[in-house]
Amino acid sequence: MILVDSSVWIDFFRGEATPQVECLDTLLGNEPLAIGDLILTEVLQGFVTEKDFNEARKALDAFTLIELGGEDIAVQAAKNYRILRRHGITVRKTIDTIIATRCIESGHTLLHADRDFDAFETHLGLRVVSLET
Repeated sequence: MILVDSSVWIDFFRGEATPQVECLDTLLGNEPLAIGDLILTEVLQGFVTEKDFNEARKALDAFTLIELGGEDIAVQAAKNYRILRRHGITVRKTIDTIIATRCIESGHTLLHADRDFDAFETHLGLRVVSLET
């Protein structure tokens, strides 16, 4: 299962032509994709009009929804944050720590456009979609 981060969905809905959006376009309909509950919040809160909000909500309903948190993930996310701190890395957003930890613990691959996830890949084994051709 590939979990798509808000950093990609936001660019997708804005019509941005990024390597990650191009990858998402390729994956749509060809691979099982998921969205996390907190990612859904991040994406939907950015829509200004009710019409755009409702259209995006309907489009995102097509994907598997993954609950990102819970006690076990919360504790492991804190551990992962502390491990990265020992490596001299401070993750900027707690939500990214939760997303990365859920992916690591559940074996999901992450499609993202956010540098905070790089440390999780390097030091904790987060699997990410390769954009190299």
